[in-house]
Amino acid sequence: MNPFLRAGLPLLLTALIAVCPAPAGLAPSAWLYFAVFAGVIAALITEPLPAAACGLAGIVVLAVSGLPFTAAQRAGAGFNLPAESARWALAGFSNTTVWLIFAAFVFAMGYEKTGLGRRVALLLVRQLGGRTLGLGYAIALSDLAIAPFTPSNSARSAGMIFPIVRSIPPLYGSHPGESARRIGSYLMWVAFATTCVTSSMFVTALAPNLLALDLIKKGTGVEVTWAEWFFGFLPIGGPLFLALPALIYLLYPPKVRRSADVPAWAGAELARLGRVSRPEITMAALALLALGGWIFGGRFIDATTVALAAITLMLIFRIVSWEEILANKAAWNVLAWFATLVVLADGLNRVGFIGWVGTRMAAAMAGYSPLAVMALLVALFFAIHYLFASLTAHTTAVLPVVLAAGMAVPDMPVRAFALLLAFSLGLMGVITPYATGPAPVYYGSGFIARRDFWRLGLIFGAIFLAVLLGIGGLTLR
Repeated sequence: MNPFLRAGLPLLLTALIAVCPAPAGLAPSAWLYFAVFAGVIAALITEPLPAAACGLAGIVVLAVSGLPFTAAQRAGAGFNLPAESARWALAGFSNTTVWLIFAAFVFAMGYEKTGLGRRVALLLVRQLGGRTLGLGYAIALSDLAIAPFTPSNSARSAGMIFPIVRSIPPLYGSHPGESARRIGSYLMWVAFATTCVTSSMFVTALAPNLLALDLIKKGTGVEVTWAEWFFGFLPIGGPLFLALPALIYLLYPPKVRRSADVPAWAGAELARLGRVSRPEITMAALALLALGGWIFGGRFIDATTVALAAITLMLIFRIVSWEEILANKAAWNVLAWFATLVVLADGLNRVGFIGWVGTRMAAAMAGYSPLAVMALLVALFFAIHYLFASLTAHTTAVLPVVLAAGMAVPDMPVRAFALLLAFSLGLMGVITPYATGPAPVYYGSGFIARRDFWRLGLIFGAIFLAVLLGIGGLTLR
């Protein structure tokens, strides 16, 4: 896209909304806040600046203008607008969810640096890779083993899993193009579709999951622990995960059904790695310690504190160095990005915009049963992702609005509704070649034709949504 269009479209959208009269029932300042917010979301899509910089620019504009505060607040005795605006702008950096995201990125860095992630993947490939279907399950299990500790599915799937999977097809004469369907296409789609399921399996497997829980807590008061997320999604994700390699084997079958050379290749790679190192053992122990804290320690220690404690131990045991943490641009970038997005999204609720939209959406669905409205809103939330190239932008822009619409419906099971929305975030990444971070990597590999990617995205998106609503609608009541 032309650089002028990248910058011009968000500015034009902001201006067009701002010059329109505020709708009935909504304060003009709330409408102007929404105009800036919409411009930021558009900038996250067109990317005239890095995502964190777009969020920061929006925060600065709003803080300078004082739009996050109502007229009544600004008129209050002793209200200091400059000081309150600065405090509001920086509030995201004191958010525990934001620091949990940052900590998990650093934790994943240690997991990768020690080679533990690669070793786990190669062990599974060596054990299960004798048949193509078994190889599919080996790839899926590799992702599952890493997922609880990697809040970036790009780092997990594109950074760790993809390089291993990419090394396998050439062993069978399968290359991008005409020979891709021999085995490469199947393996690539298994790896990609699996990471969409595992991204919803654990709250720490995808950064927007944590953002969603923060928005849900602020919008509904519903709090969800790591264990509650896992066991809530398990009846949905467990069957999906177990069936996925076999289902892809039927719907997108490989021509090569056996893969006798792959276990030997994995064994050779493991031999090259050598014996399990002390850093790997230490990292595995810390991973299990963190997992135990997230599952069983909710009453005694916050999840963010668990992650920070794990990082402190990683520094003490020299798994990573402080210099390496400082050099981890991705982690610091995500910290700044999410800190601004959390504040921006919370501001929509502060100024009354979310409640206004929710009330009107609820009125439009009057007469339908709460369960029917819940299913419709979750399906709408899922399908809207065709318009987004970022799960984070989608979560920030759409989740609060849909959540408010559902809450305005009498007798709505709010907790179940909120969880279904949050659980859908990882799953919806399967629908397009741009829907989530790893998608462009697998699409660009050349093993999955453009037409196949869109077709499979539609098929598996429909399957994921049906299972989410069918099983989740029953188990989460």
